[in-house]
Amino acid sequence: MFYYFLRFLISLLSDLFLRRQVSGKGNIPKHTACVIVANHVNLLDSPILGVSLGRRVYFMAKEDLFHSRIIGWLAKQFGAFSVAKGRLNRRAGRTALELLANGQALIIYPEGKRSDDGKLGQAFSGAALLAVKSGAPIVPVGISGSRQLIGKKWFFKRPKITLNIGQSFTLSASHGKLSKEETARLTHEVMMHIAALLPPDYRGRYAL
Repeated sequence: MFYYFLRFLISLLSDLFLRRQVSGKGNIPKHTACVIVANHVNLLDSPILGVSLGRRVYFMAKEDLFHSRIIGWLAKQFGAFSVAKGRLNRRAGRTALELLANGQALIIYPEGKRSDDGKLGQAFSGAALLAVKSGAPIVPVGISGSRQLIGKKWFFKRPKITLNIGQSFTLSASHGKLSKEETARLTHEVMMHIAALLPPDYRGRYAL
C-alpha cells in the first residue's frame, strides 16, 4: 500500500510543478515482462518514469543511493534495487532476471549513470544482455527536458518534461555465449532506438 501512496504523491507533485507530456504510453505491455531502457540526465528521471508508464515498475539504482537510510528505504519501496556503478553484478543480475521471469517491468539506464551534458554517452551491455537472457522485449524511452530540474527555483517555472515511449522490439542474437562483437552490436542497437526518440542535440555519440 505504501508504494501506491508514494506513486500518488509523486504524481501529484509532478503535476503541480511540471508540465509532463507522455506519448506512446500504449507501447508499454500491461501485464507481461519488459525491459524499459531510457536516457538518464536527472535524479528525478526515475520517479517521473515510475508514475508515467501506467504500471508498476522496478529500477536498477546505483548503490550510492542506498547509503542514506531514509532515501534508500524510500527507493526500495518504490521498486529500486542496488547495482554497482557501471556494471551489472551477479546479485543485481539475478534480481533482474527473477523480476522479468515473474512478468515485471524493469527500467534500466544503459549508460549506467546520469549524463553530465544531457547527451547520450557510451552505454554498458547490461540491458542488452538481460533482454537476451530473459527473452523479454525492450521498450525504449526518450526523456527530454529534465536537465532543467536543477537548483532551488525550477519548480516555479513548471518546466516541460517529455517522455517519448517507442515501440517494443526484441534483440536477435546467436545461441550460446555472445562474443564481444555481438554484445557491442546489440548494445548499439538498444541505444539507437533510444536516440530515435530524442531531439537531435540529445543523441550524442548515437546520432542518427
